[in-house]
Amino acid sequence: MGPWSYLGLDLAWSARNPSGLAVLRGGPHGATLVEPPRLITALDDLVAYMLAQVGDGPAILAVDAPLWVPNVTGQRPAETALARAFRAYEAAAHPANRRLLNRDGTGVRGEQLLERLAPYGFLPVTCPEPTASGRLVTEVYPHPAMIALFGLNKTLKYKSRPGRDHNQRVAAWHIYQQHLRLLTNTDPSLNGHLAMLEPDVATLRGQRLKAYEDQIDALFCAYIGLYAHRWGEAHCQVFGDRATGWIMTPRI
Repeated sequence: MGPWSYLGLDLAWSARNPSGLAVLRGGPHGATLVEPPRLITALDDLVAYMLAQVGDGPAILAVDAPLWVPNVTGQRPAETALARAFRAYEAAAHPANRRLLNRDGTGVRGEQLLERLAPYGFLPVTCPEPTASGRLVTEVYPHPAMIALFGLNKTLKYKSRPGRDHNQRVAAWHIYQQHLRLLTNTDPSLNGHLAMLEPDVATLRGQRLKAYEDQIDALFCAYIGLYAHRWGEAHCQVFGDRATGWIMTPRI
């Protein structure tokens, strides 16, 4: 079996917005960023880029977006359980339901992504395992993963939110960047990404900062997939299930 590709996708909930997509290549003990993460809008273009990167090899795709949403309203049991476990860390997930995710009438993008990838052998799994083979897709969520992998007491406030000023976000970004640098010395190791962490986030605003956020979050999603492949459910936890939707994250 050739080298593994670890794909990280920060999938935009709206078809009008670009998604961040990162590709690592290696094996369960460590992988290297292939090139700077891409920003791609159309699902067909995302799939085409993934397939070109994977070639004939095995792959794990970790997606930050709901992949299976059978409930019309409310939230999935996965969000309920994750909020219970991570509420003290302020790491609850947004509620996912079909009415919310299909508000523009285009469908649930995560489900559409699975449909497009299925003919190419990508199978949804709740958690990749060290013995995994083939091509697998799982749903992840960066905030609780950061709590677990970085040893944080609270989530990093690097995203744009009402009442959150630029200086607060920049301070959080510096912490985020530093933790990502340290992944070069962990098991599994992340390599080839340090140039992505050089930009001075204080100089980025508006769409430039949002684009950088999407790229870095895609990189981190790819690392979560790599981490799951290294350790499986021994060090990872699944909230929800295949029937009602799931979220996989490293354990605290």
